[in-house]
Amino acid sequence: MSKRCQVRGTRPGYGNSVSHSQRHTKRRWEPNLQTKRYWVPSLGRQVKLKVSTRGMKIIDQRGIDAVVAEMRARGEKIR
Repeated sequence: MSKRCQVRGTRPGYGNSVSHSQRHTKRRWEPNLQTKRYWVPSLGRQVKLKVSTRGMKIIDQRGIDAVVAEMRARGEKIR
């Protein structure tokens, strides 16, 4: 499965690692993904989401019901 946040859609960033001698080599910045279970009252069950830590903060602010509704509207699969 790809390294992608289900809430925000965050994907790895790409760029160069620059050494002291200014040699450039390709590298990636991975998002801080966590697998977390949430109880969703509207569905009456728990869902398992692969979310970044910023995605967790969004869920805390908006509520899991609102976030799950947005994800379903986008066509995101919810396990």
